[in-house]
Amino acid sequence: MAAATERVICARAWFLGSRIDYREIERGGAVALGPLTLAVGREGYRITFRFGVVVLVGLSAEQEAEVLQGLRPVVHNPLAEPELEEVDLLIHPELPERLDSAGRLVLREASVARLQVVAHVLAKSCVLSYYERNVAEEFDRIEQIAQRLTRAAGPPRGKREILNEIGKALSIMGRMVGRVEVAEKPEIVWDDPQLDQLYERLATEYELRDRDRALSRKLELISRTAETYLDLVNHRQALRVEWYIVLLIVVEIVLSLYDKLS
Repeated sequence: MAAATERVICARAWFLGSRIDYREIERGGAVALGPLTLAVGREGYRITFRFGVVVLVGLSAEQEAEVLQGLRPVVHNPLAEPELEEVDLLIHPELPERLDSAGRLVLREASVARLQVVAHVLAKSCVLSYYERNVAEEFDRIEQIAQRLTRAAGPPRGKREILNEIGKALSIMGRMVGRVEVAEKPEIVWDDPQLDQLYERLATEYELRDRDRALSRKLELISRTAETYLDLVNHRQALRVEWYIVLLIVVEIVLSLYDKLS
């Protein structure tokens, strides 16, 4: 009997761009807000987050492609290669709600509220995965800049590159703190102890807070390192200017002596 009551559905989170404009989304079929949740087909849902992620639950490949195509006009700064994170949801009323040994996420029921909690965790994990990979690439670029700056003569474009790295780090930190709010609990769980427990359990399973802290530390390190290199470049430029001034003074003294001797 237990096997007859269980079913498996797929939840897929797509990080599409820096922001999704809610105002331009058709609200027909909305079943919940915060985040905006729309019914798709008989049992599917589209859960949309302002910070650029849409979570699709129980959709066929054709339905998913149609939804993603329809969202293109309302996605700001679309990613060339959207980040994808997915998990199978095992709906079983008698099992504990957690990730099982097969990597499936067990839920007692596929209620809209529970699916929204799952969507929150999956969306945040998806954004973290994207920025974790990008920050690793930033570390490689910072190392290359450092190697060039250790040469006797600073590179002509070193200052511009370093300012660019600082800007990227600050931009990522702003998005993570101001939009995604990885470390914050969603409003949907505030007044429901069961949903709060589910969110806490899933946030722990996906290590959201630990990953957020690790990413923040890496971004701060990139920013501090880049600022140090920028100070070094400025120091070299200032030293070069001082030598030019000294040279001009020496030339002026030589010319003065030449005039007197003449």
